[in-house]
Amino acid sequence: MKKQLQVWQLISESLRENIPVMLLYVLESFGSSPGRAGFFMAVNAKGEMQGSIGGGIMEHKFVEMAKNKLKDDNKESAIYRQVHDKKSLNYQSGMICSGEQSNFVYRVKVEDTKAIEGIISCIGNNSPGKFTLSNRGISFEEDNTEEPIEYVWLGEEEGDWVYEEQIGYKNSVHIIGSGHCALALSKMMADINFYIHLYDDRENLKTFLDNTYAHQKTIVNDYSELKALIAPNENNYLVVMTVGYRTDDIVVRSLMDTDFKFLGLLGSKKKIEKMLSDYRKEGIDEALLKKIHAPVGLQINSQTPEEIAISIAAQIVKVKNEV
Repeated sequence: MKKQLQVWQLISESLRENIPVMLLYVLESFGSSPGRAGFFMAVNAKGEMQGSIGGGIMEHKFVEMAKNKLKDDNKESAIYRQVHDKKSLNYQSGMICSGEQSNFVYRVKVEDTKAIEGIISCIGNNSPGKFTLSNRGISFEEDNTEEPIEYVWLGEEEGDWVYEEQIGYKNSVHIIGSGHCALALSKMMADINFYIHLYDDRENLKTFLDNTYAHQKTIVNDYSELKALIAPNENNYLVVMTVGYRTDDIVVRSLMDTDFKFLGLLGSKKKIEKMLSDYRKEGIDEALLKKIHAPVGLQINSQTPEEIAISIAAQIVKVKNEV
């Protein structure tokens, strides 16, 4: 989300300083296209850039196009279809990765300022909103509904179309326990646009205080409080990594029967086996136990907190992107 914010901030600053600026936005994509719907970037007349529409020769070509349009004071906006296949008869992007994407090149107007400031505020405050892009420009409204990315032709003869996207953080990771692994995981998840909520029962723990990546921090008196603090949500990902077996057990017992997208437990195989064995002896439903990713993380023989964080983040992304 920080990278998205940087794009809109560059656009806002450019408008404020009367520097012409272009918005390049991927409206739709198919196949193995490197630029996915929702990828976007900004290029201004000083050559400053933020964001990406997929990289490679295709992005380079569009950046140069944007710069030339700005030099010529060209206010034309247009959609460009790009096919990533050199065998294609039309719309070749110069890339061979297959798939295709439609890029909108738009010279941002002063009239778009209010909408852009609304977008910046929405992202900065983690509040929900709906961003709309069309051949008429940029608009924004506060909106609690989760809208899918949508690209619709309203009338072929008129050339009207609209693209809508829910902005703000779509996924949240709740990290329970704030040691060195939690600090490394927070940094990793911040880089991939997760809203990060950190919990611990140790108020003066250095790694808790030093964690500047978490958007929200909560000190609990007892980890059983988490049942009331973390609402069921299909976009919530939970990772349990407290100081030891006793507190891990309290957390898992509090949350295992709640619906989340992901519940992972950090620990050695020996600890995990004992915990699950105890639960089975108590008659806890096997279906609940199978929902727990334990030990959490892809098995890559990770050793350091940073390597552990990579393995956990990779597993979360895998689950998030499963169809």
